[in-house]
Amino acid sequence: MHEDLDRVAAEGLAAAGVSAVLNASPSISGRYPNLGPSILLDEGIPLIDHVGPLLLKKVKEGDQLRIDGDRVYRGDVIVAVGIRQSRESVARDMSEAAASLAEQMDGFARNTLEYMRAERDLLFGGAGLPALTHRLEGRPVLVVVRGYGHREDLRALREYIRDVRPVLLGVDGGADALMAAGYRPDVIVGDMDSVSDETLRRSSTPRRRRLPTELILHAYPDGGAPGRDRLEQLDLPFTEVRSAGTSEDLAFLLAHENRADLIVAVGTHGNLREFLDKGRGGMSSTFLVRLRVGEILVDAKGVSRIYGGRGFRKRDALLLVGSALMAMLVVVWVSPPLRLFLDQLIEQVRGWVFDLGIGR
Repeated sequence: MHEDLDRVAAEGLAAAGVSAVLNASPSISGRYPNLGPSILLDEGIPLIDHVGPLLLKKVKEGDQLRIDGDRVYRGDVIVAVGIRQSRESVARDMSEAAASLAEQMDGFARNTLEYMRAERDLLFGGAGLPALTHRLEGRPVLVVVRGYGHREDLRALREYIRDVRPVLLGVDGGADALMAAGYRPDVIVGDMDSVSDETLRRSSTPRRRRLPTELILHAYPDGGAPGRDRLEQLDLPFTEVRSAGTSEDLAFLLAHENRADLIVAVGTHGNLREFLDKGRGGMSSTFLVRLRVGEILVDAKGVSRIYGGRGFRKRDALLLVGSALMAMLVVVWVSPPLRLFLDQLIEQVRGWVFDLGIGR
């Protein structure tokens, strides 16, 4: 059940190689023009909406389903009937959703003001934020969210990460993304419902001459935290912070209040469509938090474009010297006078070595 199927979910489904998508909810509710359905249809993946939540009770793991138009069969038995989406129907729904965007903007503005009133001490004074064991003061911090283009951004930042060695902060599934890219997060922030057990366990394993990964559990203002029991069952130490915003916001504020020199954002939400994709009022907090930390916040794509490394690396220097020597040898080889001079020089050196040997 995924109302307003967003871009990240659609790209994830396409990457997983699904044969079709059956959505118990409307993939476009009309709240705003979301991109998910178009992405699925562009990939040739059938999309049937409004199949209803009862379908999950009628089928089980391993059942083979067949789609015929807007109907879903298990064998010869119809288990669901929905609305088969087409390019025309998606275009129509997107057009209607675009017309209601102004109303969503009004709601977004109201949520922003409500968040500012509720969280002003946290937002502007860092109230309730812990001092981290890892030293962030004066250092760059890489904040990774498993969002749009995060894999491509991490690949583009390999040289930056290797040379600058920023503090690596994974937000929930962003910690899995760091591990998949070959990095180990220094800090994991989130409600811990989308990061894998394997990443949590491996991150907590002691490392030589490096501090263990810190776990910051994001709890809601009422004290609820989906991942608290999970961390306790895994017997992992953690620090709990309450906030009405998102885990992404909390990561930015942690880096800012711990006096990071620079925050590089990977896969985070950077525009209004991405905020609305999340479909919750709490995304208005992201707008305010970005204003709060904006003086040190840079998107990963900008860093990868302007970063040129810190001077020559050893490999580059050896390559340069080797190329110069090869060029000199080629010049000597094709020039008879230079070859004659080199032969005379070698003979003179041999004579010196022979004289030194006789003297001993």
